Amino acid sequence: MRWSISVRADGDRIMEREEIVEFADAVAPWQGIASGIGSSSYAAQLVIEADDSDKAVDIAIGVFTDAAQKAGLPPWPAAWAESMSEEQEFEEYG
Repeated sequence: MRWSISVRADGDRIMEREEIVEFADAVAPWQGIASGIGSSSYAAQLVIEADDSDKAVDIAIGVFTDAAQKAGLPPWPAAWAESMSEEQEFEEYG
């Protein structure tokens, strides 16, 4: 099953445009989008294949952490994660 997973890390400084652009490139292989320009956090939404939500979140946090490291972002821990299955998304947004 495909899951849309949103993950955010919060920190102590403002993220620059160039940093988030690098992060967006790093999450792109997972149909990812990145955000955080001008805020004291960075986030990504990823598409993950997994049997259940818990496994999808675990995988996404690993991908998120690796992508942040690849992009040279501060090593802030994931502070928040949310999952939505493809089926839930179709039901909610039609």
